[in-house]
Amino acid sequence: MNRISIIIPVLNESATIKDLLFHLIDNASLDSISEIIVVDGGSTDRTKKVIEDLDLNITLLDSEKGRAKQMNLGAKEAKGTIFYFLHADSFPPNRYDKFIIGEVNKGNNAGCFRMQFDSNHWWLRLASWLTQFSWRACRGGDQSQFITRELFDDIGGYDEDYIIYEDNILINELYKRKQFVVINKKIRTSARLYKKVGVWKLQYHFWVIYVKRWFGASADEMLAYYKKYIS
Repeated sequence: MNRISIIIPVLNESATIKDLLFHLIDNASLDSISEIIVVDGGSTDRTKKVIEDLDLNITLLDSEKGRAKQMNLGAKEAKGTIFYFLHADSFPPNRYDKFIIGEVNKGNNAGCFRMQFDSNHWWLRLASWLTQFSWRACRGGDQSQFITRELFDDIGGYDEDYIIYEDNILINELYKRKQFVVINKKIRTSARLYKKVGVWKLQYHFWVIYVKRWFGASADEMLAYYKKYIS
């Protein structure tokens, strides 16, 4: 029987992590969930305290900072046959477990949900709508990522050289192998970074990073650009 290990990398997510954990429990059959693993990358707020104070069976791990490292550590500790990597500000649809296991049972060993930003900005609504299609350019980590343990191990997990863009590097490998499906159910994700940086400014810099990678930019070059213009 396929069971899902949910792996959530966090860094200073005290404002959202409690709501997310209850959401994950309330919207799935616990028979389908092997465990929920939260991997902290060195939070300086109350993230860990919030999790520890909850009366929930959550595995809390400490890791070096960097989502790739955090997610790989979570996968190493996980017991399920399917890994489900989820950002702390993304809330999957009701019965997300059923949809994921259903796809794996059909032979689709990796994929994501379509996305819906929590914003009425017309561009973000359009960007959300486009994520229902299988186009590679419409993919990103905020849509979450399910992948079988076997396939994840065969690829070698997330590339820890990438501090940013690590989700896309894994997704590229999956597309090369023709191992990716988009589940036509909406995962709701926060537009907080767009609100902080500005919709057009952030979208422009995301496009630049995408093009830089297309032309062979290194992980360090992409990180330097991100730190200069976004963070």
